[in-house]
Amino acid sequence: MPALNVEFSDRELEDLRQIARERGTSMKALVREAAAADIARHRALQEGADAFRRFFATHADEFAAAFPDDEPPAKGAGRAA
Repeated sequence: MPALNVEFSDRELEDLRQIARERGTSMKALVREAAAADIARHRALQEGADAFRRFFATHADEFAAAFPDDEPPAKGAGRAA
C-alpha cells in the first residue's frame, strides 16, 4: 500500500498523541481515519453539488418563472457601448 509522510509541528504532534491515547488508538490510525472522513465528506459534497446542478438544469424554466428578478439579462440587452 502506498504511504505518505506528513510533517507536523511539535504542538500538533503532541495533540495527536494525546488524542490517540484518549481514543485508545494509534496515531497512524487516527490520522488515517481523519483523512478518510475528509475524503468521504468531500465526495458527498461533490455528489450533492452534482445532484443540485442536474435538478436545477432539469427545472431551469420553472426557476426562471418563479424568480424572474434573479434571471440574468438576455444576451444583447443592456447599454450600448
